[in-house]
Amino acid sequence: MRPSPHAVVGPSASLEQLSAEIVRCRKCPRLVRYRERIAREGSFRDGIPYWGKPVPGFGDPGARLLVVGLAPAARGANRTGRIFTGDRSAAFLTAALFRAGWASQPTSTSRDDGLSYRDAYITAAVRCVPPDNRPSSQEERNCLPFLVRELRSLPRLRAILGLGKLAWDRSFSAACLAFGTHPRKVAFAHGAKVALVPGGLTLWGAYHPSPRNTQTGLLSEAMFDRVLGEVRRYLAAENAASNSANRGRIRS
Repeated sequence: MRPSPHAVVGPSASLEQLSAEIVRCRKCPRLVRYRERIAREGSFRDGIPYWGKPVPGFGDPGARLLVVGLAPAARGANRTGRIFTGDRSAAFLTAALFRAGWASQPTSTSRDDGLSYRDAYITAAVRCVPPDNRPSSQEERNCLPFLVRELRSLPRLRAILGLGKLAWDRSFSAACLAFGTHPRKVAFAHGAKVALVPGGLTLWGAYHPSPRNTQTGLLSEAMFDRVLGEVRRYLAAENAASNSANRGRIRS
């Protein structure tokens, strides 16, 4: 079984406290300049205020599934202030999560659109929009502690879905740091998986639902749904095993 939340390495924090810290972060000068410039220009062009700050995670604090993307999009989360909200990647992901039963609605357009997630939490490996969607290695390292702390702050977590190679790699590293484990590294691929904590937390990989991938046919709805279906079956089996064990303890 996965170690209890009290067995993690180092302190934990509430998701609310962590989100507030993320929004205040200014560790990466290049990203600060870029996200704020995009916000100024976008606000002037579109006539609506842009968020222009780091973007925290969003979802169910009791989630068993954590979905990890690359970073906020310039006119997506950097505009709306909510991860995977307001762009084409968000439209693809939210519709898929709705079909699989994790999202309350099939669209994610703004912070006040009524969307909620059930048993799922959505975040990113890097919290600020990077130029050309390419954060530097140092910028990735600066953000990694936030992901580590999110893992520690989701006590029921059993599955992670890394969207793309960067999210897969950072999720793997964060889990090792969060739980003190040393699993064998597995190369990223769509549908790949690796046990991060023996008998418990498992990481899945999927192509990122960016327009570049979906419009070229690299990623289809059916391909993405198959990975989500596998994760859903894994969680259902885990839940059935836990219920069976609880019934056994009650009878004894």
